[in-house]
Amino acid sequence: MHKTMNVRRVVGAGVAMALGMSLSLAATVAKADEAIRILCPTWSGYAPVFVAQELGYFKKLGIDVSIKFEDERANVMAAMAHGDIEMDMRTVGEYQGKPRDAKTPGIIIGTIDQSLGGDGVISSGDITSVDQLKGKTVASEPNIPGRLLLQMELKKKGMTLADLDVKQIATADTIAVFSDPSIAAVVSYQPNLSQAVDKVPQRKPHILVSSAQYPGIIVDVIIARQDDLKANPEKYKKFMIGIFKAIDYFKSNKADFIKLAAPHFNLSPEEFAASIEGSLDYTGHKETSEYFGKPGAPGSLYKVFDEVMQLNLENGAAENNLKAAEQIDNSIIAGITEADLK
Repeated sequence: MHKTMNVRRVVGAGVAMALGMSLSLAATVAKADEAIRILCPTWSGYAPVFVAQELGYFKKLGIDVSIKFEDERANVMAAMAHGDIEMDMRTVGEYQGKPRDAKTPGIIIGTIDQSLGGDGVISSGDITSVDQLKGKTVASEPNIPGRLLLQMELKKKGMTLADLDVKQIATADTIAVFSDPSIAAVVSYQPNLSQAVDKVPQRKPHILVSSAQYPGIIVDVIIARQDDLKANPEKYKKFMIGIFKAIDYFKSNKADFIKLAAPHFNLSPEEFAASIEGSLDYTGHKETSEYFGKPGAPGSLYKVFDEVMQLNLENGAAENNLKAAEQIDNSIIAGITEADLK
């Protein structure tokens, strides 16, 4: 595993197959109404799952949760389609991306964090506004959150990504790519953004666009397989209760939360703390309830979903116009009360 946090990279089909097999084996020791097998990218926003495990929250609630990192989205989608996992976690924008259509397994049932500076665009010092990028080379991995942010800023100037010369890269190569003076800007995420600022001082770098400018837009969501959700709704309610308890623990016992989470990401507590500081905000019961609303009264996530959907269609990251009302199920969140979290 990469030593730094917040990395979304391919680990390979062979590894993915091994992970899928290990998760399948884990399910054999738990009943269907108890087991939740998860594959998700390597991202610090998902730490509440590990902390809920460490503190025994899931066990006390009577569910058996197993989680593995898998950064290749295609492998995760295949595992969901084959019934090898019950859950995935990623951003709304990534969820919508190719080849998802209205019939693809998986529906959004919760949130776990929002990016507040963890995603963005770094540029050379002579670039002070996105309109100055017209005709210049901008490097980006496809379908990452910062690309949506760049689109939103370009739209304000009457521009689109077509006005730029977009070069495809791997985000882990941010520093090396940005060192090339022919690259005007790089779309990236932490810790690559701050590392590039520190390690390429000759370009007088600065963060041109940041998710801190768009709170509530880059949201990591929790995705469940529809058939299992329908058969075992109580299991998913218990899972979300465990997550909310872990996030409450973060708010009241931050240092211990960090200590418990860090080893799962192969980081020291200091490194893990640095990876989340100023980069994200865990979404507790209150925030998630506002995102989801109640049956018949959809919350703010529905608007976010539709806005991001249009951006993904515009930049070619998605090819099917998915509808928020069909891709979000707010019944689980609506069924959780403050009393459940005591």
